[in-house]
Amino acid sequence: MALKALLWDVDGTLAETERDGHRPAFNRAFADAGLPLQWSQQEYDRWLSISGGHERIAAQLAQLQGAEPEASLVAALQGAKQEHYRQLVEQGALSLRPGVEALLREAAQAGLLQVIVTTSGRGAVAALLDQLLGPLQQVFAFWICGEDVQRKKPDPEAYQLACSRLTTSPQSVDTAEVLVIEDSANGLAAARAAGLRAVVSLSHYGAEAVLADPCGAAAVVSELGPEGQVLLGPPCQGHGLTLSYLQALLP
Repeated sequence: MALKALLWDVDGTLAETERDGHRPAFNRAFADAGLPLQWSQQEYDRWLSISGGHERIAAQLAQLQGAEPEASLVAALQGAKQEHYRQLVEQGALSLRPGVEALLREAAQAGLLQVIVTTSGRGAVAALLDQLLGPLQQVFAFWICGEDVQRKKPDPEAYQLACSRLTTSPQSVDTAEVLVIEDSANGLAAARAAGLRAVVSLSHYGAEAVLADPCGAAAVVSELGPEGQVLLGPPCQGHGLTLSYLQALLP
């Protein structure tokens, strides 16, 4: 089976956005509003079990206040957080994870379709890709973002929508010819529920959960590129975790 499409998650997969971008942005938004909240790196790991920034804020406020928060406050905090995140990205707080740029280029040269599949907001994705990829972001045929779906990962809706577009594209890509690149248990569960093979490139958050329950991952790796190590799955026979290794994960 030939590999014809790569579906890329964003947060934690392209860059360490949760640790270096989203968490500090949430904390700045809380401080702006005068709220006695400050998520440490360890505490934020727990809040990541809730998919979506809006949902995370609502859950934290409900815990703090002992009641459901006002929708206007949640929306205001989310808006402030998004602006702080954009500023952090523009200030250079984030960088691509190892091997990402090289794999994007290699896959594009090989003629693979590449797609963004995330349930993060389109604005945050655009800010990140503009800063870190510039013109290289043109390798993506299309984006699936949080605004395009009703349910967030681990629900498979985003991946199902991406597959629907791929199967009706001029190239008519079958799901068996697709590989997902994820970093978390939620993302892996979403991909698998959509019937897709997935390789997990472990990020700062979520590594422990994935290693404890790999949930049918085709492979779990430390990172992409020449320094990447296979932690679970078929051994790498070549020179690092490049496109040839990903191709070998298909039957």
